[in-house]
Amino acid sequence: MLVPLTREKFEQLVPLIATGSQYKHYWGKFSDFLQRLLISVIIATVILLIEVILRLPLGPVVFFFGLVGALYWLWGPVLWASIRNWKCRRYKYAGFVRGKVLDWWITEELVGKQETVNNKGDLVIVENREKRINLEVGDESGFTALLKAPLKSSHKIIKPGQVAEMLVMSNTPDLSRIEEISDIYIPSRNLWVSDYPVLRQDFFNQVSRRIRDDREESYSTRNRRRRPPQERSKDIDGYYDDEYEAYPRQRSREIDSYYDDEREPYPREKGREIDSYYDDELEAYPREKGREIDNYYDDELESYEPPARERRRETDSYYDDELESYEPPARERRRETDNYYDDERQKLPPLEKRKSSRRRRNNNEDDW
Repeated sequence: MLVPLTREKFEQLVPLIATGSQYKHYWGKFSDFLQRLLISVIIATVILLIEVILRLPLGPVVFFFGLVGALYWLWGPVLWASIRNWKCRRYKYAGFVRGKVLDWWITEELVGKQETVNNKGDLVIVENREKRINLEVGDESGFTALLKAPLKSSHKIIKPGQVAEMLVMSNTPDLSRIEEISDIYIPSRNLWVSDYPVLRQDFFNQVSRRIRDDREESYSTRNRRRRPPQERSKDIDGYYDDEYEAYPRQRSREIDSYYDDEREPYPREKGREIDSYYDDELEAYPREKGREIDNYYDDELESYEPPARERRRETDSYYDDELESYEPPARERRRETDNYYDDERQKLPPLEKRKSSRRRRNNNEDDW
């Protein structure tokens, strides 16, 4: 998860002047203190020689610079910590990243070299190596970052999958290219892993807590706005009911018998009585009563007999006086019908062949 931060919030997290933890980081070991003390003595000696040799009338100014130079061993860590803070504050944009610990491993790195002479007079080079922890952090978007820090005994509690938070810095507004990362904070263990404590830990904890609360509040608000569609549909069923009952679906079933004067316990049985509404006496099976309606206009149902089959056959020849005496016309009569309009076909003379008026082609052109 990446959350962009404002410039004001970024400057609060990365101070301009060194904090206590940053001053402690640059204070270093006793060897570092002796090195700064030697530098302080050299600065004071150089300023004193300049005043003695040049004999300039700048006593107060020379005294001020000499005092400042002599106290370099004290304010030196503040200077170097402020310079490192300024390197981080020069980035224009920053963002808060919450991810998980992907992996970690331990390596050894060369810190420095020392040249000494053994008892035999041989030159011996001694390498100072320091164990460092390599912590890899990433989120669901695919962003990964690797931080190297000096190994401490408290790092034993780090495990893959733990939530890790940090600050990223970039010069692009969308934070697509990360230039620098800060120290990593593991909330579940209240553990800081860093080579240099860039952030103010108290302000970073407040920002982390606020982002976490805002995210939980937005998630709860989103769930609160979602209403189950089934409950809403039940309310619509009984929207126009004067008295809303516990189960509005039963209320909708009563609409079937809305115009019944006297409501029965089972309205569907009341609907079955409508089939025999005009029957004077309702029987146990109203369906049988309905069957008698088919013979409503029959006076005597049992005495009725269908017409005989022989009667229906006589109806086919109702207009025939004598069915058995009827004889179909002979075959010869139907053939003579074909020549009905030919009175004397055989008596007519044969037809003469008509001469064609078409010009016949001959050797003699004058002949036709």
